[in-house]
Amino acid sequence: MKRFLNCNSSDFEKMTKSELIESIAASEGRIVVCETIGTVLPMLGDITNAEFAASMGADIILLNLFDVNDPVIQGLPKEVDKKDYIKKIKELTGRPVGINLEPLESSVSSSVKTDECWSLSAGRAGTLENAKKAVEMGVDFIVLTGNPGIGVTNKAITDTLKLYKKELGDKVVLIAGKMHAAGILSEAGENIITEKDVNEFSESGADIILMPAPGTVPGLTMEYIRNLVVHAHKLGKLTLTSIGTSQEGADTSTIKNIALMCKMTGTDLHHLGDSGYFGMALPENILEYGKTIRGVRHTYRRMAASIKR
Repeated sequence: MKRFLNCNSSDFEKMTKSELIESIAASEGRIVVCETIGTVLPMLGDITNAEFAASMGADIILLNLFDVNDPVIQGLPKEVDKKDYIKKIKELTGRPVGINLEPLESSVSSSVKTDECWSLSAGRAGTLENAKKAVEMGVDFIVLTGNPGIGVTNKAITDTLKLYKKELGDKVVLIAGKMHAAGILSEAGENIITEKDVNEFSESGADIILMPAPGTVPGLTMEYIRNLVVHAHKLGKLTLTSIGTSQEGADTSTIKNIALMCKMTGTDLHHLGDSGYFGMALPENILEYGKTIRGVRHTYRRMAASIKR
């Protein structure tokens, strides 16, 4: 199995779900996942934020606020059919692509008010119908998580995982966990993810366990996340540490500190959120994060390799 670090676009096109997971594991904690938003004006105007993030060294693209019923990705050529948006982003970036879906419990609502831009639309909800549409559109990953103030609980994530695992099988990589409290104050701080949550996500079908990066959520230290990463690995699962607190827009010194702490936890994937300003991480932070966890050789290789390879 080829390490993800050494893979080209043509390799990703041929990979099965299990091969993709194995190639990530073989890269030993040197894979950068960048979240972008397609509904806002791209930072470069007529070039998608996904392409911009890929050009700065992102290995995997994660689309946030992507509505499977009414997808919007500004910067794509106008002639591209909406049902082909995911495939086009994969073609333009040469990267595996995933989307966020947000599961809810009918009896639970958020007690936190936030910006209207995060309001949940029907096509972003973590339903089986939406997941099937996403797979048909070509996604490689589905991330079950929650945006600010949405009210996503860990129980809702667990229940949805069970359904997706049963119905979607080996069609898509499943990532589960929250980057912040997502509007549930009882699941803030160290309660965003516990060892019990890691067990439940794993048993319910998650392939990768998502947890906040050390230093991004109050109280979550490197040691705390390190223990959860070790536990997840013992269960045979990969992990993704996430910057989902707008610190993807912090200064490069802060980014490098977070990157090193994440590396010390033993995580397999490193995520940068979509709010440098709004729409993607600051491009210089994507670059510096990549250089910190894997050096210039692998970072520049990812940036320089043609998508036609």
